[in-house]
Amino acid sequence: MILIDPPAVSRWDRLWSHLASDTSYAEVHEFAATHGIPARGWDRDHYDVPADHYDAMVTAGAVPVSSRELVLALRAAGLRRPKALFGS
Repeated sequence: MILIDPPAVSRWDRLWSHLASDTSYAEVHEFAATHGIPARGWDRDHYDVPADHYDAMVTAGAVPVSSRELVLALRAAGLRRPKALFGS
C-alpha cells in the first residue's frame, strides 16, 4: 500500500510530505514514476513530495497517514532506512 503523511517538513521555502510503501521499494518507485514524482525526490526509503502535490497523490490512491504511522509501517515491513548518526 502507498502511504503519504501530511505536508509538515519545511525546506527550501516549501512544505513537504513523505511518500512510501509498506510493501516494497518497487511499489513506491512505480507509483512515483507514474504520477510525476522525479527520481531525485527519493531519500533512502521514501520520496519527498511537495505540499502542492499532496491532494493529487491521495486522489491517485496514496493513503493519508500520520508521520508516525508512516515510520511504523516502514519499520514493520523491514523497509526503514534511517540516516546514520555520526558521533554516536
